[in-house]
Amino acid sequence: MQPGRYPLEREELRSLLDAVAAGTVTSDEACARLGGASLEGPGFADLGYAKPDVQRGVRQGVSEVIYGAGKTAAQIAGIMRALVESGQERVLVTRLDPAKSDELHRLLLCQSLQMVTGYRYHEVARMGVWGNPPKPSGHGYVLVACAGTSDLYCAEEAALTARMLGSEVRRAYDVGVAGIHRLLAQAELIQNASVIVAVAGMEGALASVIGGLAACPVIACPTSVGYGASLGGVSALLSMLNSCASGVSVVNIDNGFGAGYQASLINHVGR
Repeated sequence: MQPGRYPLEREELRSLLDAVAAGTVTSDEACARLGGASLEGPGFADLGYAKPDVQRGVRQGVSEVIYGAGKTAAQIAGIMRALVESGQERVLVTRLDPAKSDELHRLLLCQSLQMVTGYRYHEVARMGVWGNPPKPSGHGYVLVACAGTSDLYCAEEAALTARMLGSEVRRAYDVGVAGIHRLLAQAELIQNASVIVAVAGMEGALASVIGGLAACPVIACPTSVGYGASLGGVSALLSMLNSCASGVSVVNIDNGFGAGYQASLINHVGR
């Protein structure tokens, strides 16, 4: 036990409560572990330009994720350091372009060896990650399926998010309905998944087809891929919202992070 370390991931909190119930940890020790931020402090670190939420891991089971677009590399570095110093074991930064990631890497190197050695950039997903993914702990696996190679940026954002949140992830890429035999070849993967993220642009038909094949929740994620009348993903979004397949829900255009996050939550219900 590390008194005062905060926030705790959901699994750590469960272990701590089990230890209290078993009598191996006293209630005072548990309060020392949880109390620093939740009982005495405001529950966030005030950096002036940002207030990182250091209690989110306990409240929601997932610690704070940084949205990188619109923030400078220096701001992201400061938020990351505050989260890590509060005890967060992994940090995700979404919508991070390569140039900003390079600058962030240099800033983390200036902060500490620990910060820079724990950082990796995933160019396709446009995400920066600090820390290692946890051991998969969900009911089964999250399947991320995408219609075409042009959709990989969004599919990989979903896949990496779900993996970093503790789900096993499997992939079925370039399985769009223009060559439906490619999708049908993945029937076993589809049938055995716990939850599926279906990523598609153009007319967005992939989600409906998968919804008609799967026995699990399907999260449809429209992308902005397509020609003029696709309207930057609006056509795919409306098609997915109007899906006749049962069990299909929809996230916003290009929101791979939101789809992966929701998929992992579903995969961990009751865990």
